[in-house]
Amino acid sequence: MSIRNLDQLLEPTSIAVIGASTRAGSVGATVWANLQAGQFTGTLYGVNPKHKKLGDIAIFARPADLPAAPDLALICTPPATVTMLIEELGRLGTRAVIVMTAGLSPEQKAAMLAAAQPHLLRVLGPNCLGLLSPHVGLNASFAHANALPGEVAFVSQSGALVTAVLDWARSRRIGFSYMVSLGERADVDFGDLLDYLAGDARTRAILLYIESIEAPRKFMSAARAAARNKPVIVVKAGRAGNGLKAAASHTGALAGSDIVFDAAIRRAGMLRVDTLQDLFMATETLARFGGSRDEALTMMTNGGGAGVMAADAAALAGIPLQELSESLLAKLDAVLPHTWSRGNPIDIIGDAPVARYTDTLQALLADRSSGAVLFMHAPTAIVRSDDIARACAPIARQAPGRVMACWLGDEAVAGARRIFEDAGIPDYSTPEEAVRAFGMLSTYRRNQALLLEAPTASENGPADVATARAIIMGALVSGRDMLDELEAKAVLGAYGIPVVPTVAVAPAADAAAKAAHEIGYPVAIKILSPDISHKSDVGGVHLHLRDEAELREAAQSMLTRVRALKPQARITGLTVQAMVTRPLAQELILGASIDPLFGPVLLFGHGGTAVEVMADRAIGLPPLNRVLARELISRTRVAKLLAGYRDHPPAKLDAICDVLIALSQMLADLPELAELDINPLLADHEGVIALDARLRVSRKQEAGAARFAITPYPAELAETVQWNGEAILIRPIRPEDEAQHRSFTEALQPEDLRLRFFSVRRELPRSELARFAQIDYAREMAFIAVRSLSDGTSQTLGVVRAVIDPDNIDAEFAVIVRSDLKARGLGHVLMRKMIAFLSGRQTQRMVGHVLRENEAMRKLAGSLGFEAVPSPSRASDDTVFLALNL
Repeated sequence: MSIRNLDQLLEPTSIAVIGASTRAGSVGATVWANLQAGQFTGTLYGVNPKHKKLGDIAIFARPADLPAAPDLALICTPPATVTMLIEELGRLGTRAVIVMTAGLSPEQKAAMLAAAQPHLLRVLGPNCLGLLSPHVGLNASFAHANALPGEVAFVSQSGALVTAVLDWARSRRIGFSYMVSLGERADVDFGDLLDYLAGDARTRAILLYIESIEAPRKFMSAARAAARNKPVIVVKAGRAGNGLKAAASHTGALAGSDIVFDAAIRRAGMLRVDTLQDLFMATETLARFGGSRDEALTMMTNGGGAGVMAADAAALAGIPLQELSESLLAKLDAVLPHTWSRGNPIDIIGDAPVARYTDTLQALLADRSSGAVLFMHAPTAIVRSDDIARACAPIARQAPGRVMACWLGDEAVAGARRIFEDAGIPDYSTPEEAVRAFGMLSTYRRNQALLLEAPTASENGPADVATARAIIMGALVSGRDMLDELEAKAVLGAYGIPVVPTVAVAPAADAAAKAAHEIGYPVAIKILSPDISHKSDVGGVHLHLRDEAELREAAQSMLTRVRALKPQARITGLTVQAMVTRPLAQELILGASIDPLFGPVLLFGHGGTAVEVMADRAIGLPPLNRVLARELISRTRVAKLLAGYRDHPPAKLDAICDVLIALSQMLADLPELAELDINPLLADHEGVIALDARLRVSRKQEAGAARFAITPYPAELAETVQWNGEAILIRPIRPEDEAQHRSFTEALQPEDLRLRFFSVRRELPRSELARFAQIDYAREMAFIAVRSLSDGTSQTLGVVRAVIDPDNIDAEFAVIVRSDLKARGLGHVLMRKMIAFLSGRQTQRMVGHVLRENEAMRKLAGSLGFEAVPSPSRASDDTVFLALNL
């Protein structure tokens, strides 16, 4: 993961085209023509041994002949030449290359990267269209047209889609900050560009077209960091997939499916859409309407049909319509005809003059309970649409994030659309499109909320890990990868998951009858075999056995049937368990497995023997806490049943959440865990109990917290230290520390804030405070010093933070302590903690910027061994650095 030298790739001041030509139809000729036809003002070189000049520009035989090293080189020559050219350009000093050449073999790609690596030379491609940077007039591609300047970046795995989007966007006057075709992503990939664009001031939103991801943890870390700063919207191809593979568990069958990618997008705080049209619609909605926090819509229309269509679309999307308050109804009664709908949608009748529109809109916006307003208008001959727009636009502009519009029609409403768009009001062609856009915004807000959660790997407290590991290792040592039912339930019990008491007996009716007599009727019996995973499929489960006669008949018939259907299966016994009778309980399935791309994943859904037929399931990524577990449950249909209905009281949702969290913890603690199903887990108002479980293990150790796509909160880094005679806690910051952090910053003197932030500040804005508390532990760290108070609350005394560059070379730090606690050694304690942390993760240097007048910080840095040099960019600063792992 690196943003090194991406400046030279995306905003070069000089470019060389290797393979520049005038041969019609060639890539070299097209690229050369595009660079000359654009507004690129930098230096342009051509390299081709067959030419001396192209037009008025001198052409060189080879890169070594160039008068200076170009920032960027474009390679349009055959595959066999690429590695040699990369070596030559690297020695020359070029630091970025676009390889447009297609057809490189795996060996040629490996040789290309090996040639680039010693020079930190970045490679875009191979087999890519190139890139466009409209703000610097750069068209370094073989696209058919230039892009307009704008604030949206588009990064695509498909070059063909870049040209299609370019053509579509130009016709709609949509501009871009960058358009990048990644090609085969040998070096520069989605993670690198997300890192770069997250900090790019010209880019307001990032649009991605993705077909596949090769480095998921890198992608997730970069995506989560970017999504905290600006909207990231994704079109991912491959929703349909090619069917689900056979697996030992229902959960395992979902590994590698699109539903897992969907869960990753959601957890990263991004928004996924289905089409390129939706990609730009979502971008406009977030830009013009993103401030809305409303979950319900109020619709106003001059035509009942449009209102019905919009209401139908909302119902299908699960978007509620706001109930109109009595006070609002009274206001509307005063300005609307007595025949108006008196409900939502608000039909102001087709003969409405301009005043009726403005009066209705003003009434809705004055009543905050009306939520978001969808303004719909169909053209009539009674009043011009643009007159309505001119009257309503100033009203809507005064309530940003409250109004979205749908001007139905085309030519008759074109002027009205422009007026609303100029006022910053999002406009949509149809009622259904407007409702879909509102739904996208709701989804985006929910995904952003998930981004704020930072659970540990073990939210439920300590488990009996030793017992669970002993059971798993026993199975592996004996050559088994499937635990039997008793072993699986024992592992669940070690993690506090309630299980029904179960005993194993010999595969005989007499043994089962004896066990049942001790347990008490009614009972259930099941086949016990290492070769049979789904017992119900072969008649290996009998329930509600009321007496010994029924049990003996069931046991004998079960053994006969299973031996007939599975003659090769080893039948080691039967299990007998008390029949759990909970008539109001829902049957659930909870599971865990290893996705080949995103690593450990969790499943929740409607369970029982018809689990595949119901297909009611949701996937989530660990680690989980109760907030994330509840969100996972909410994405299923069975969640409505769990909420209670008729004579069924609500199920104990926290108990279900705790089982999901326990599974998350198992994935962190037990690297050998490969697949796990609990099916069914009964859940009702009394709690939960697992009736059956299957668990597969593997020596490959594909689970474990290190394989999580999202780094868990590093609770293990917390430590209690003695400072000035009191015990204080030094721990990583968490999102929920935001309020406590605000109190901390409010206690800082203005001069201390100036020395820390290099500018005069009275307070920190809420968005900045939120960003300080919501960090990605994979790439940054903030340790806070916390004092516990007698009332059970705590206060922050100081904080040190470091942001680590993607190559783990430099970590830029900052430290500040409460103004009334300065010169007491707390800064030294915090800095020592950060130095130890960065040394442990093999970061090479710790770097900071200090105002020369900040004597206290300069003295602290010096006492810790930092060296100081004048800042190259600011005359008032020094750069201090400490070598850690050079």
